[in-house]
Amino acid sequence: MVDKNQVQGGAKEIGGKIKEAAGKLVGNDRLQADGMADQAEGKTQKNYGKVKDAMKDQVGLKKH
Repeated sequence: MVDKNQVQGGAKEIGGKIKEAAGKLVGNDRLQADGMADQAEGKTQKNYGKVKDAMKDQVGLKKH
C-alpha cells in the first residue's frame, strides 16, 4: 500500500512541473520559481512517505 504522503507529494511535484512550464511559456519568473519550489516540496513529501512506508514494513505494522 502506498502512503498518502507519496500520493500527495507526487501530485504536488507534477503540479509544480506544470506551473514551472507555464512560467517559462509566459516569461513569468515568479511562477517558474514557485513551480520549482512546489516540485522540491513534493519530492520531499513523497520521499517522506516512502521512508514512513518502509519503516512500517520494518516494524511489522503493515498488514498484507
